[in-house]
Amino acid sequence: MKKLLIALSLALAATGAYAKDEKTATPQQSRMADCNKEAKAKDMKGDERKAFMKSCLSGKPAEAKVEAKKEMTPQQMKMANCNKEAKAKEMKGDERKKFMSGCLKGDAKPVDAKAATPAVPATPATPAKPADKK
Repeated sequence: MKKLLIALSLALAATGAYAKDEKTATPQQSRMADCNKEAKAKDMKGDERKAFMKSCLSGKPAEAKVEAKKEMTPQQMKMANCNKEAKAKEMKGDERKKFMSGCLKGDAKPVDAKAATPAVPATPATPAKPADKK
């Protein structure tokens, strides 16, 4: 039992000394900490933070990348507009797919999923009376 305690205490002492040597941050770790602090100070989240961290860690200016990302191609603008319109109409599923397809093709009247489904004729509430025979 004493041997086990001695071995355990020596192992803990050795790992403690090893851990002290490991605590010196590498230049990349220091840069990561600085970039994280800066992103937190600017209250960045999501894609904006991701883009900032990528440029910060690579040493490139963040503003140039963020501005380049803001410019949208005509197709991207069309997609954004169609998405906004579909969201405003609260479309989902197949209805949304059909609408988006028509909208992105540039149809003047995007495919309306409700109009595309065939209407089922309503059955009369009371049966029709047979014609009188004379």
